[in-house]
Amino acid sequence: MQPSDRPQHTFPLEAWCIRETSFDTASHFLDETLFALGNGYIGLRGAHEEGYSGPAGTSLDGTYLNGFYESEPIHYPEAAYGLAKTNQFMLNVPNAKGIALWLEDERFDLLEGKLERYERSLDFRTGILLRTLEWTSPQGRRVAVTSRRLVSFDDKHLFAIEYEVVALNFSGRVRLVSSVDGAVKNIEAGDDPRVGSAVSGQSLRVVDSQQGPNFSALVQRTSNSGFMLVSAAQTELRGIYELTQSRGEQRLEQTYTVAALEGEAVRLCKFGCYYSSRDYPESELMVRAKETLALAQGQGFRALAQAQEQYLANFWQQADVQIAGDDALQQGIHFNQFHLLQSVGRDGKTNISAKGVTGEGYEGHYFWDTEIYIFPFFLYSKPEIAKKLLEYRYAGLAKARERARQMSHAVGALYPWRTIAGEECSAYFPAGTAQYHINADIAYSIKLYMEATGDLDYLIRYGAEIVMETARIWIGLGCYDRAGRYCINQVTGPDEYTALVNNNYYTNAMAQMHLNFAAAIAEQLQTEHPAEYARIAALAGLDAAEPAEWRRAAALMLLPYDEALQIHAQDDSFLSKKKWDFAATPKENYPLLLNYHPMVIYRHQVCKQADVVLALLLLGEQFTLDDKRRDFDYYEAVTTHDSSLSSCIFSIIASEVGYHDKAYDYFMETARLDLDDTHGNTHYGVHTAAMAGTWMGVAYGFAGMRVFDGALHFAPTLPKQWQHYTFKIHFQGALLELRVEPARVEYRLLQGETLGFHHHGERIEMTLATPVQSRSH
Repeated sequence: MQPSDRPQHTFPLEAWCIRETSFDTASHFLDETLFALGNGYIGLRGAHEEGYSGPAGTSLDGTYLNGFYESEPIHYPEAAYGLAKTNQFMLNVPNAKGIALWLEDERFDLLEGKLERYERSLDFRTGILLRTLEWTSPQGRRVAVTSRRLVSFDDKHLFAIEYEVVALNFSGRVRLVSSVDGAVKNIEAGDDPRVGSAVSGQSLRVVDSQQGPNFSALVQRTSNSGFMLVSAAQTELRGIYELTQSRGEQRLEQTYTVAALEGEAVRLCKFGCYYSSRDYPESELMVRAKETLALAQGQGFRALAQAQEQYLANFWQQADVQIAGDDALQQGIHFNQFHLLQSVGRDGKTNISAKGVTGEGYEGHYFWDTEIYIFPFFLYSKPEIAKKLLEYRYAGLAKARERARQMSHAVGALYPWRTIAGEECSAYFPAGTAQYHINADIAYSIKLYMEATGDLDYLIRYGAEIVMETARIWIGLGCYDRAGRYCINQVTGPDEYTALVNNNYYTNAMAQMHLNFAAAIAEQLQTEHPAEYARIAALAGLDAAEPAEWRRAAALMLLPYDEALQIHAQDDSFLSKKKWDFAATPKENYPLLLNYHPMVIYRHQVCKQADVVLALLLLGEQFTLDDKRRDFDYYEAVTTHDSSLSSCIFSIIASEVGYHDKAYDYFMETARLDLDDTHGNTHYGVHTAAMAGTWMGVAYGFAGMRVFDGALHFAPTLPKQWQHYTFKIHFQGALLELRVEPARVEYRLLQGETLGFHHHGERIEMTLATPVQSRSH
């Protein structure tokens, strides 16, 4: 990755919030992402309630619903059998947070008049977006405006705003216009496929609307996916006012006119909600919306704010990572963890997209990012959320079976590379559909979950079926060569700058793990739960001989290795290619995918992101330390880190092999990637995988946390830049806290009766009776 020319640390370095103290159109687009609020379902970009009149290209006032999408046929200039037929893309839905402010005949506008004072903060402990300002209109009227906004963690359908205006130097007519605006559309991707959708115009058409005193609701339907959406708002203003309403085809307004007195506050509360037919029958949507808004109004904004703070207190009690000695890093970690919580689906129906619910990048699709990068954070911090992510994959198993048949697999299930509802949405198959490792990545997350929780009920009800059905694909895909080795041909590994290769090391090694895990599950269930095994086998049409074949293929798996270089080859052909000429590549030509034809990239030795190096982490017990060091050295020299998924993995392995300065540098690239906009595209949405990679960098990297064969291991080190660090993990019913200091490591058992683990190879048994164990490192 090339160094960014953007200014660093634009906000004060505060551990528990981000704060801006001036309004600037140049940073406005980015700030809309950074100050976004969400709850895993609703996402509100950090646009101001009053709207924005700044230059074109400096704003995207988006509202998103995780899992709510429109679909469009994919048009290929040259079609072929089995190509993905339909794209799905997350929609920008009606803006229900709008509150326009008028002082007599002057409309409040941050770009008009004079802004005397301005501050906006997002507090990670309260979940409140707070803005305070003083503004003088062109005609000299001066007001103070305070707004507070939240998106409820307790009710996924609800958001709320408290909006207060104080006339500072006049008494007169103040108007507040609360709106629900359906005239919105998605951003077009243009030449950058990472940005948004390829569809222009509106995707939601209004089929009905309702309006009454203080209440407005639009009813819309998507054209192709066929979903109905109700976007509704209830507004409350106490005191004496005149209420008028207006209704357009796509916009509903409630206008409150108040005779404001100098120095007295006018306070409006607005409650908004979204209900769609992806969750409930169409006939229930309006009823549910009205019930939700009535309940919220009855509670009031302050009660909702208290509930929000309580939810976050519980989250931070389990998930907080404390760093002493680096203020920028502490802020970055809290920011990342907060946004992960805001972005993740918690209902078993939705997942977490590459940009969360903060922007339209990658069209709101879910990737393997979830299982390999994001899942571990939730597994060890909030395991109940991790379980919901696995339930989402089970909900998509039927579609995965369909995709397997489309790809000419007679049995088994093949999960999509990019999706929202379960169908494959990757139009560029060499870098998408060919990444068969998605199956092994999902199996890997189930393996992690079982080792961390021992949740046999989940395994029997969901996990076993997923693992065994997806394992069958490797047998249909691979073959034995003349030497008897098991080969997997024409696939793409994690490195998207190398496509359609034979025996990608990561894919083969993960397939080997997957096949052995599937066989072990089959053997366990046959022995301990034969009736359940028979039920699952009947559902899938599983032959009794298949688990033995899984074992055989795994044992004979070809894992490329170059004896001369003593490194694991990324695939059969990678090391025979010409190395990319990095010295002759100007920094403006990165990322390479936007400046070179894919075939130019594919024929070179150049990596977009960690590939073999990722295998060193996930399957670490299979490699010696010398193996890891040689592999790291070789692949670091040919990796651009054009992907935000890359730096955290290189940081973790650098830490393990003793490259402590490199480990820290790579880690910092990840930790503040969005806050410092180091990839230059955060205005289109945060990078959720890199955010989770920051947690991995602490736990897996500096603390050396690994789980091998169900056993928990730590090998903590302390970066020289830090005074100490602390984090907690859930494991096997216990909650364990680690505190790493310059000369010792302190372990505390906070929940659970006992927990055994290894510290630098030494076995430690902890109980509540002996809550603290200290070890040097």
